[in-house]
Amino acid sequence: MTSVLALAGCSSGGDDAASGDTAASACAPSTGKVDLTFTSWIPGIEEVVKVWNDKNPNIQVKVQTGPNGNGGTYQNFFNQLKAGNAPDLGQIEYDTLPSFRVQDGLANLAACDIVTGAKDKFVDWTWNQVTFGGQDTVYGIPQDAGPMALFYRADLFKQNGIAVPTTWAEYAAAAEKVKAAGGYITNFSQSDVNQFAGLAWQAGGRWFGNDGSQWTVDFSDAKTTQVADYWQDLISRKLVSTVPPWTTEWDNAYNTGQAWTWVSAVWGANSIATGAPTTKGKWAVAPMPQWSAGDKSAGNWGGSSTAVFKSSKHPYEAAQFALWLNSSDEALTLLNQKANLYPATKSGATLPALTTGVDFYGGQKIYEVFAEASTQVSPDFVWGPLMTKTYADAADGFKAAVSGQGTLAEALKTAQSSTIQAMKSQAIPVKG
Repeated sequence: MTSVLALAGCSSGGDDAASGDTAASACAPSTGKVDLTFTSWIPGIEEVVKVWNDKNPNIQVKVQTGPNGNGGTYQNFFNQLKAGNAPDLGQIEYDTLPSFRVQDGLANLAACDIVTGAKDKFVDWTWNQVTFGGQDTVYGIPQDAGPMALFYRADLFKQNGIAVPTTWAEYAAAAEKVKAAGGYITNFSQSDVNQFAGLAWQAGGRWFGNDGSQWTVDFSDAKTTQVADYWQDLISRKLVSTVPPWTTEWDNAYNTGQAWTWVSAVWGANSIATGAPTTKGKWAVAPMPQWSAGDKSAGNWGGSSTAVFKSSKHPYEAAQFALWLNSSDEALTLLNQKANLYPATKSGATLPALTTGVDFYGGQKIYEVFAEASTQVSPDFVWGPLMTKTYADAADGFKAAVSGQGTLAEALKTAQSSTIQAMKSQAIPVKG
């Protein structure tokens, strides 16, 4: 995981730490043959890059694979930046980009004409994730997205005469009926705070802000508190289970019909199919429940970018490759086939693999639901510069809350205080 020590070790400090390098550096084509290095953890990425290499003999990309970001790759990136031997490009999730941004580790690609002209190819909110709302900054190329929807056991809802909830009030009412039928409407993740962030995102919560000179941190805004209190109520009434996510126990809950729904991202379709194989044909997908009837808002959980590190000697060619990787039909098709990535481009939703019925979900064209959800994600959600620590502190509080020690809202307040203190200790300008 990205440690505070690693972040401090390569911090540039000072006022610039709030916004990184705001002036785009020179971005012009190199002369002669160019060799690039690219680090990613995407399954099958070597096959995708080979297509590029076969077509571009003068710009060759060497792939370096490793564990997922928080599994070690991010720490390696920080170590490499400090040692001066970082790769040209790296896969970085949206919620971690600010960590590299405040350490001045990313190339600002806004001076690359091929990049600024590509903005309209991508779903608006994904572009905001890599530009931080600034017109003169581009710190990566959007790769994939995680729009959220409601996975639900269509057979169990029908058999028990329970309507599929369209609002959060209906979801809570359905939870009571599901409990009476011997199940749980879902499992509340006691350690994966990313899901809760997506729920807060949908509701209108805004955890971080940056005005160009300093950060603001607020995990207790009215919308986030509304979400925290809602789920705290379900936990207190034992209407949801609270087993650790991504465990055999978690899989079994879905595989045996103990858990009936999962509010998750598009990639969750594969998670359910692999974790609960005996339930094939019994699931369906619907839009996320809304806080007010008739609203159309969705959250996002996950998603990555392809960033160019500031030390790259060939930012133009690196950007050229990153754009091909994340916007060309051939690359997006392969990324979906090899790794089930859901593209961040507007046209990606029309890929053949994403417009046909899915057997596991009874033949439903589930990706149409996610395509619609992606258009409903607010572009205004900003991640902070120390999300690994924020997640860890919040998770500690969440684990305590599900065991009856404190509440989710209290856990968020504690995480807010610790995040602010950690930012101050690293000379990251922050209000509070």
